Amino acid sequence: MKITALLVLKCTGEGSDPVILANASDVSHFGYFQRHSVREFIVFVGRTVAKRTPQGQRQSVQHEEYKVHTYNRNGLCALGFMDDHYPIRSAFSLLNQVIDEYQKAFGESWRTVTEDGTQPWPYLNEALTKFQDPAEADKLLKIQRELDETKIILHKTIDSVLARGEKLDSLVEKSSDLSAASQMFYKQAKKTNQCCTIL
Repeated sequence: MKITALLVLKCTGEGSDPVILANASDVSHFGYFQRHSVREFIVFVGRTVAKRTPQGQRQSVQHEEYKVHTYNRNGLCALGFMDDHYPIRSAFSLLNQVIDEYQKAFGESWRTVTEDGTQPWPYLNEALTKFQDPAEADKLLKIQRELDETKIILHKTIDSVLARGEKLDSLVEKSSDLSAASQMFYKQAKKTNQCCTIL
């Protein structure tokens, strides 16, 4: 599960191209000479998908092994390039958080922007790193993962108790065998001692 890029765009929807307000990408898993082309491709696909996402809607577009998830909230659009295995609920939860944080940081100033933003927004790079694990973006997924881990530990504990129980059963059997052998020894000793009794 990998996030390759996160973008925030202004989408007016009036036939004009969306304006990139913030952009963060991690193309380190691509070859050195491919990275520039990959960044250009991310911007191109990002603009295209954002332009075709109506306000108030979310959508996912499949491209080869990647999915482009986008959420347009009143013209402010967050977009994420993720691999096919990244959970959709976590992706949209992340995009919602990105829009919230952008509005906290910049308010409504994005509405007046007319060209691609060059000012860095450190939160987007931090989010790109932090949310590589989908459980960080989706609290329900995090809780489910913790429950699964607890269930595994519980199964291991039950298995060890059962193994211990099996060991106890074998000890009880051995103990009852020992008891029978002790009883035989006692009976034999008693018979042997009877011949030596003086009247």
